[in-house]
Amino acid sequence: MAEVLIEQPLNLTESAVTQLQRIKDEQKIPDDHGLRVGVKGGGCSGFSYVLGFDLKNEKDQEYDINGLTVFMEKSHAIYLLGIEIDWHEGLNNRGFVFNNPNAKDTCGCGTSFSA
Repeated sequence: MAEVLIEQPLNLTESAVTQLQRIKDEQKIPDDHGLRVGVKGGGCSGFSYVLGFDLKNEKDQEYDINGLTVFMEKSHAIYLLGIEIDWHEGLNNRGFVFNNPNAKDTCGCGTSFSA
């Protein structure tokens, strides 16, 4: 049986969880998939966020956050520790927002950062 760690490195707001559950249901994501949160090189500030449903791989840590199974590679924790993922729905913009205390600089679109 897979080990599920209790201590969580990130926070998902209630509105983010609601939207993620809606996406999972609408796209009929299988139950063996979890939410992958990570980073990748690129973007206007150096790193871009990764957010999507995926299968667990051998490099992942597994967390239960607000009822969602979350996968994150151990090596990404240095960039994501303490991050809050929120969902905003407004007149001018709509989508996931990453509030990252480790980011030294972020781009105007809010989807990339430097650390």
